[in-house]
Amino acid sequence: MKEAYLYEKLDNNKVQCNLCSFRCKLGEDKYGICSVRKNIKGTLYTLVYPKTVAKATDPIEKKPLFHFLPGSKSYSIATVGCNFQCLYCQNWQISQYPKENKMQIVGEDYPPESVVEDAIVSGCKSIAYTYTEPTIFFEYAIDTAKIAKQKGLKNIFVSNGYMTKEAIDMMDGLIDAANIDLKSFSDAYYLQICGGARLKPVLEAIEYMKKKGIWVEITTLVIPEVNDDPAELMQIAEFIASIDKSIPWHISRFYPAYKFDNVMPTSVELIKNIRQIGLSMGLKYVYTGNIPGDEGEHTYCPKCNEIVIGRYGYEIIEYKIKDGRCAYCGEKIDLVES
Repeated sequence: MKEAYLYEKLDNNKVQCNLCSFRCKLGEDKYGICSVRKNIKGTLYTLVYPKTVAKATDPIEKKPLFHFLPGSKSYSIATVGCNFQCLYCQNWQISQYPKENKMQIVGEDYPPESVVEDAIVSGCKSIAYTYTEPTIFFEYAIDTAKIAKQKGLKNIFVSNGYMTKEAIDMMDGLIDAANIDLKSFSDAYYLQICGGARLKPVLEAIEYMKKKGIWVEITTLVIPEVNDDPAELMQIAEFIASIDKSIPWHISRFYPAYKFDNVMPTSVELIKNIRQIGLSMGLKYVYTGNIPGDEGEHTYCPKCNEIVIGRYGYEIIEYKIKDGRCAYCGEKIDLVES
C-alpha cells in the first residue's frame, strides 16, 4: 500500500479522492468506485502499489498510437481495478477483478525501478500504462514515469479520460502521449453502459490534455445498435475537429465480450462508412481498427493522399516520411518521431 496522491481529509475521518471525476467521498474502511483505493483511519491509500497483474512488450500501434513513435515498442503494465464498469470490457477479468472477488487485490510486486529496467532491456522507447484504467493506479504510474523520463523513455496513458484536471496537472511533463476512449457522445451511454460515468468530464480532459501538450489520439469502439448512430458519430468528429483536426481518430470494430457476449460484431462496412464521416468533417487522420489489411489502417498524406505509413495490423510495412514530411509532396505530417 501507499498513501494516495490527490485527496483531501474531511471531518469525522472521511476523505475525498480528487483523482478521477467521480471524486468519491469515503467514510472509514470504504473503497472508491475503483475498488482499489480505501480510506483507512482517515488516510486514503492505493492498494495496488506496486502490484502488476499484466506486463508485455507491445507494438505502440496496439495502444493504438499511430502518430507517436511509429514502429517502436512500448513496455505495457497494468494493475487490477477500474473506475468504469463497461458492460463490454475486453479486459474485464482484471479490470473488474476486485469487484468480482470480494475486493481482493492480486498482482506481482514489481517496483517502478524494475519496470523501467525491464523496459530498457526489452528495447522499448516508452512505457504504456494500459489494459485497465491507469488513473486508478496513478501513484504507481507517476512514480514509474518519473524514473522512465530520467532514463530517456517516454510515457503513455491508454485511458477512459475520466481523470480530473488536478491529475492532468500532475501528468504534465511526465506523460507524453495518451490514447483516450471517447466511447460515445451520449451522456446516457456513459451512465448506463459505463457504470454511472458522464460524458462532460471526458471531453474536458481531452481538451485539457491537448492544451498541456500531451500528444492525444482518440478511439471509439462502435457497438451495433448501441453507439452506431451516424449523427452521434458525426458529433464526435465535430468535437475532435473543434480541438484540432490533426488529432488521429481510431474507429474500432466491436467483438463480443463480457456482458455483451451476445451482441454481434460490428460490420466492416459500417466502420468504413464512419471513417468517411470523419474525413468529411475535415479530420486529417481517421483509422479503422480491428480490420487487419483494411486500407483504413494506413496513414495518408493530407495533401497528396499518398500512403506515407503503410500498415498491416500492428506492423509497419511502408514508411515514406522524411524529417516529418511527406516523401512525395513535402507536406508536414503531424506526428512525434522521437
